[in-house]
Amino acid sequence: MAGQIVRKLTPEEEELLRKREELASVRAALAERELELADLRAQLKSFEGRYLRQVGVLYAELDDWDAKIAELEATLRPSATASQQAQESHKRAEETREAAHGEASKARDFQPSADLKSLFREAAKRIHPDFAKDDADQKLRTRLMAQANEAYSQGNADALQRILDEFGNSPESVQGEGVGAELVRIIRQIHQAKKNIAAIEQQLASLRATEIAQLRQDVETAEKEGRDLLAELADSVRKRIAKMKKKHDGLALELKKHGR
Repeated sequence: MAGQIVRKLTPEEEELLRKREELASVRAALAERELELADLRAQLKSFEGRYLRQVGVLYAELDDWDAKIAELEATLRPSATASQQAQESHKRAEETREAAHGEASKARDFQPSADLKSLFREAAKRIHPDFAKDDADQKLRTRLMAQANEAYSQGNADALQRILDEFGNSPESVQGEGVGAELVRIIRQIHQAKKNIAAIEQQLASLRATEIAQLRQDVETAEKEGRDLLAELADSVRKRIAKMKKKHDGLALELKKHGR
């Protein structure tokens, strides 16, 4: 409108605009890292379940036969050492059996959709605890972020949407403060978010260095070569089981000959 006076922004307001832009960028970067971390955790959990069902159960059977053999050997050639070995073999077999048939083995394939990833990014940008204004707000955000991670790992887009809706309807989501206070708050949020991005990158590096992650990488590399590494591992363990059975039967026959 002609003759309209446009108020010039104060230096504080100009700085606030710049920091808001920086915060938006940091929010997006943090959300991307949170998604990457949640995705890797879910993928590794899924792969571990696949490994346990395909190979882990066979290792449990192998350890079971090892325990049976140790018991027979302790009976045939009694000694303190043989007795201790039998006890240790039995304990190891129980632990392997529990691991192979436990909760981790029930994890199924995880294939997140583009919509699910988009919802998680939005959740991380909007409700991440790093952007809390006070203790009450942080408690709410921490609870909702934990729920968002769980919903993502389960592939539950509806639950993610409900979490976003809950936060959007909460009093803590309402914005609006003085320029100075908001500027300080945003600067602190940026600082905290950058620290968390660095921490998440360390977590990602640690996860990628775990044995299960390395095995998953080996399996993916083998698949590109047209090989099924898990099937190869399973076949190798089956052959060892067959040898264990043969050894067990030989010891059982020897025990029978001795009338024990």
